[in-house]
Amino acid sequence: MVFTSFEFLGFFIVFFFLYWFVFNVNVKIQNLFILVSSCVFYAFWDWRFLLLLVGSSIINFFLGIFLYKSSNDFHRRLLTYFGLLQGLGLLFFFKYYNFFVESFKELFASFGIQFNVHTINIILPLGISYYTFRTISYILEIDKNKITPTRDWVIFFNYVAFFPTLLSGPIDKPATFIPQLEKKRSFEYNEGVNALRQILWGFFKKIVIADNCARFTNEIFDNFHNYHGSTLLLGLYLFAIQLYCDFSGYSDMAIGFSRLMGFNVTKNFNFPFFAQNIADFWRRWHISLTSWLTEYVFTPLSIALRDYNKVGLIIAIVINLTLCGIWHGARWSYIFFGFVHGCLFIPLILNGTLNKKKLLPKGNALPTVKQLLDMFLTFTLIVLSFAVFKSNNFHEAVTYYAEMFSGLFSKNAYVETFKFLLWENLIFLVVTILIFILIEWYGKEGNFAIEKFGIKWIKQARWAFYLTLLLFIYYFAGEKQQFIYFKF
Repeated sequence: MVFTSFEFLGFFIVFFFLYWFVFNVNVKIQNLFILVSSCVFYAFWDWRFLLLLVGSSIINFFLGIFLYKSSNDFHRRLLTYFGLLQGLGLLFFFKYYNFFVESFKELFASFGIQFNVHTINIILPLGISYYTFRTISYILEIDKNKITPTRDWVIFFNYVAFFPTLLSGPIDKPATFIPQLEKKRSFEYNEGVNALRQILWGFFKKIVIADNCARFTNEIFDNFHNYHGSTLLLGLYLFAIQLYCDFSGYSDMAIGFSRLMGFNVTKNFNFPFFAQNIADFWRRWHISLTSWLTEYVFTPLSIALRDYNKVGLIIAIVINLTLCGIWHGARWSYIFFGFVHGCLFIPLILNGTLNKKKLLPKGNALPTVKQLLDMFLTFTLIVLSFAVFKSNNFHEAVTYYAEMFSGLFSKNAYVETFKFLLWENLIFLVVTILIFILIEWYGKEGNFAIEKFGIKWIKQARWAFYLTLLLFIYYFAGEKQQFIYFKF
């Protein structure tokens, strides 16, 4: 049951009316209803993995209480390490076990040593990367005395399994989300209308842009040997747009549905393709994950390595981004993707501009030539790195690069690319993307692009814009595609 399905829309409509008009007598009943609904939502995919989710929640609920009660430093460290090992152990088994088995077998086979260790047919539970990071965050925050554990198991289970954010985030911190579960919530009309705008924009990004891009990127990547370099480069640009619209579209929907329930969850994207360097990009992309890694990985590492000055900072950032790559999945290409992005920080560290914030023009002002050039170069750098992210393995990525650069300036390359643009209305999609980017630019000061877009227009013009988005969603929906980040 995904956000773009009729099953979910029916589910949420029924949930919404029961939540606000039947179970709103007190917050405890509302919370219990959220929990039951979250279990139904997750079980719709595979009820067997609901047991894993419940088991992990039970362990961490009691672990948090025991950790808080303990005054013995050794016992606290033991309980904290147990929490980390339990969470990371489950993640390792389901997500990385086969990858490491195959990698070690290949490594030892290169030395003529054979191992009889077999892989296991494992199904990756949806959302495990997200809810595991929530439970780890909960234990670490208690260990650092930043929060006190909740004694209400319904509240804790909802923190772990809150259905709008369960499958692909955002990853909320316990200190920001649990207090919202503890207090009474009331429906606010203006907030609800704004949430519907955010959901509409998320639907548009996913269904109209991401799903239509997928058709062309899949064709190019699946048959890249048959295309010239300029078409392969076009495929990378389209995939970057697809990935952003797919995941940020999901995040907009998740945040919007949460807001309709009276919750404010973590903002996950802040117009990353307007970034002016690689550090600015990672401050704007998948914010809940990068802030999680920054707090629990980068900051402790940078403190431990502070005596090594810039070298220590480089090591900390490269490790942090490499782990970000590993988080995405069990492939060497993901690991390399993270490592490369970590290395791209090195020039910023060496010239002392790592923490220098890049500002964008206010209001509707256009960017300066320098800002536009910085955005284009940063975007292109990100785009080129996505060949590694999209490819099935490292060898395929290298081959893709080789064929792209070797054929980028061939005689007939751009004629072929122009013909490809004429194929199946790709030009119409490109024009739609350009209009989308303009709307994002003019809405960049909001939490999402159309939060304030057209607010000062007359009512008829504003509703005409919303109706246009709905018509695009209905008439120009791409072939249905699974959300990309579900597999992570």
